[in-house]
Amino acid sequence: MTDVVHGELEVGGRTRTFILRLPSGAAPDALVLLMHGNHPDAAGQLMREWTTFDRQADAWGLAVAYPDGHQGCWADGRGVTTAEADGVDDVSFLRAIIDWSADRYGTFPDRAIVAGMSNGGFMAQRMALEASDRVAVLASVAGQMPASLADAAPSHAVSAVLIHGTADSVAAIDGGYSRHRGPDGELRGRWLSLDETAARWRTIDRCPPGPGETRTTELSVRHTSPPGAGGTRVVAWTLFGAGHTWPGTPVPPEYTEPVSLEFDAAEEICRLA
Repeated sequence: MTDVVHGELEVGGRTRTFILRLPSGAAPDALVLLMHGNHPDAAGQLMREWTTFDRQADAWGLAVAYPDGHQGCWADGRGVTTAEADGVDDVSFLRAIIDWSADRYGTFPDRAIVAGMSNGGFMAQRMALEASDRVAVLASVAGQMPASLADAAPSHAVSAVLIHGTADSVAAIDGGYSRHRGPDGELRGRWLSLDETAARWRTIDRCPPGPGETRTTELSVRHTSPPGAGGTRVVAWTLFGAGHTWPGTPVPPEYTEPVSLEFDAAEEICRLA
């Protein structure tokens, strides 16, 4: 079995592409979808190089898909990206990858892990809300729930792993608006705070009231809810002093956003999933 597959699908009249990394020497059980952030040059290969998900594929027996956004971005529900302006249906694209992987490699068609950072994290939120019949776990780094989707009512409970740094100057942990203003300078693209997003997912998952479990270190605090419907949990992980970065991966010296190296987000997402 070839470990790396370059896939291509026709979705909504567009040719969409992705990379699939299979675990070495084993048939995968679950599929991870990992979405990149918004940049004209961004593609799935960026997240493959930036994170350790290739290594996690072997360690956990997972297939990992690295999809390519439309012109480097995703239609994440905030209404501010090129993908949304062009009418791209990224939910259908990601659903198609899940079905494609299930047909060819036997991964679960209804238990995908959708993850992403920034615009990719917002897209993971949208996917979990609008395709919950395909998603078991949502994992977002520096990308909380778009306010426009806050009233969505998923048909299935989805566990959520929410990670955000307190010094994120691009997508603030307390919520905010996109830097892309409207034609008259109006604010657009609001997202909820980490706390609001966690509370919304706890409600969706029907988690019991109560503080759950809290783990605090010098560098972070992690709140894990009591189990909800189907054993789902919501993890809200605050990283003290961390910026718009992927935890566990050093950044170049010229990059101004601080990074937390306390843990590897890819490894923890797989562990918590």
